[in-house]
Amino acid sequence: MYDEKSKYIGKLLYLLDGLLTLFALILANWVSYYFLKQDNPELFYNLAVFIVLWVPLGYFLFRFGAYDGLRILSLPTFAWRVSKALGISLGILVTLLFLLNANFLSRSVFMIFAAIELTALVGIRAILYWWYFQRFVQKGENYLKVVIIGTGDRAARLARGLHKKMEWGVHIVGYLDTEDDKTGREIEGSPVLGTVDKISEILTSQVIDEVIMAVPRSMISDLEGVVSACEEQGVTFRWMADMFDLRVARMRLVQCCDIPILTFEPVAQSETKLLVKRMFDLLLVFLTLPIILPVMLLISIAIKLDSPGPVFFVQKRVGLNKRIFPLLKFRSMYIDADKKIKSMEHLNEADGPIFKIKNDPRITRVGKLIRKTSMDELPQLFNVIRGQMSLVGPRPMSIRDVDLFDKGIQRKRFSVLPGITCIWQVSGRSNLSFEKWLELDIEYIDNWSLSLDLQILLKTVPAVVRGNGAT
Repeated sequence: MYDEKSKYIGKLLYLLDGLLTLFALILANWVSYYFLKQDNPELFYNLAVFIVLWVPLGYFLFRFGAYDGLRILSLPTFAWRVSKALGISLGILVTLLFLLNANFLSRSVFMIFAAIELTALVGIRAILYWWYFQRFVQKGENYLKVVIIGTGDRAARLARGLHKKMEWGVHIVGYLDTEDDKTGREIEGSPVLGTVDKISEILTSQVIDEVIMAVPRSMISDLEGVVSACEEQGVTFRWMADMFDLRVARMRLVQCCDIPILTFEPVAQSETKLLVKRMFDLLLVFLTLPIILPVMLLISIAIKLDSPGPVFFVQKRVGLNKRIFPLLKFRSMYIDADKKIKSMEHLNEADGPIFKIKNDPRITRVGKLIRKTSMDELPQLFNVIRGQMSLVGPRPMSIRDVDLFDKGIQRKRFSVLPGITCIWQVSGRSNLSFEKWLELDIEYIDNWSLSLDLQILLKTVPAVVRGNGAT
């Protein structure tokens, strides 16, 4: 959100909601003690319950968008979001108290607290919106006053965006351009004040909060004076970073040795969520190992009895950021099967760079079974433990297949950690064309979330059992 006031108000509301929650909890116990004649727990217990309650409640209020903004949310919408967050949090609290066999809070206290908490959180928003926010915005005295450098389409688009998104109001004082012939024109209701060489005069004579650059990158060299003038007079200077017409998921400014570096990221993934994904992978793998290891032992014995050669097949695959790693699989083919690909290229039944033959003569008897059930992939759990793969992600491809890529977008799959299963696994597997396979991988990357990973894992089991598309 560009509006700094909204960010500031959001932080204040978060702190205020925490205080209101503590107050509601103490008040609920007080009402229960004086009117219902129930025992009143000590302050220590109230504080402990508050901490256990506020952690999930604060999270779900954020998660459900309770701090999105005063103008964005209507009171009924906000009340519904608070009700959801409160209901889930109270459920977590009741579960913990039950597991700990703690009975110092009665049902009546929970009901009284829920009523007070919901009234307090919604009531404070009503007061802020109808009394303070509406009066503050309608006056217009403290609107953010902005000068835009530029008069083209990008400048007009910026003005429309500011008017639409600025909760606390914005006043476009005017525009400056590098050419004088546009002076006097109006853009989105505000005048073109003149050329950029008048910036110092305008900053001196008027109240200006920010100057925003919205010109093509070819004109950047002409604006050094604008930056200097803003620095001299302590006015915030911003510039539109969409100069290269890139479709990026996230832009952020990082600093290296006092050097500001603008970062464009085509794939935006929260570091916190990635850590949770990693911990989830490890937890699930270690929980299932006691069941999977005996199965792997039986498969190993079957492979050794069926055909000569090693139990495992190790192949170099292309992983995260095109780093090569050794992928582990149970051997399902005869020895040196990979060296026969060149002589069998004419038999390839798959489109694109991948190599697939429905009745591949290189596959052993045991290999057909473990491929049909995808049990040949089980050793990749060790790749997950080593951090080379995840449980869910685009399948890692061989160097041979990657060398045959003919489109740049195909390499976007290397921006995330490869996985054992993905959308393709639950959508037909080898029956899919290469283009559809790629499309599903890109869809996963662009829409990745922890809940999507969980959905794919839950759908993978029946897909593997049916064996549809497996070769």
